[in-house]
Formats: sequence, structure tokens, C-alpha cells
Amino acid sequence: MLPQQSNDEIKERIAPIAQVRVAGANAAASGGGAASARSGDAVYNKFCTACHTSGVLGAPKINDAADWEPRLAQGMDTVLKHAVEGFNAMPPKGTCNDCSEEEIQAAIDYMIADI
Repeated sequence: MLPQQSNDEIKERIAPIAQVRVAGANAAASGGGAASARSGDAVYNKFCTACHTSGVLGAPKINDAADWEPRLAQGMDTVLKHAVEGFNAMPPKGTCNDCSEEEIQAAIDYMIADI
């Protein structure tokens, strides 16, 4: 069962991922300023929890050493590459199309923090 989301969370999740800006327009006035990176737990709780809590389709479960150790043995660069590009049943970046690589790394770090 998926976690319940508020209307604001749903609106944020389905919001457009890009904006068009005319050359020479002021980025700050158009809302195009740089956003701060989301934390690993924020990314996990919004985008990753549906699969990584229960291990859907073989997803490694959060803080489950037996699930993560074979993946981590390949090196963190490979783990991150698979998360960003997609691997087996996992789509690219999971379901977080607008996540940066740093945010994906933070989510991975959150999922393995207690191993």
C-alpha cells in the first residue's frame, strides 16, 4: 500500500519539471533561481519508499545488509550509475525524474545508513 499524500505533495509531484525562459529574461523574476538539494530521507520518503520498503521486484530494502552487500561490493559508482540510469526493474532515477545525481546519492546513503 502506498503512503497517503496531501494535495500539496501531489501537486508538487505532478508539477512540470521545466520552465521556458526567453533569452535575456531575469531568471529570479521568472522563478528560475537555483533550488536547494533535497535530503536523502526526503527523496526516499517521497520517491523510493514504495519499492525499497518491501523489496518490490527485488529492490534492496532499506538498511537490509543482505540485500545491499552484493550491490555495494560492485562499488558505489556502479550503485549510483544503476540508480541514475535504471537497472533491471528500476526505472532511471526510480520515480524522481527531477532528482539530481547528488539527491539520488543522498537517497542511497540514507537507505544504507544503518548497515
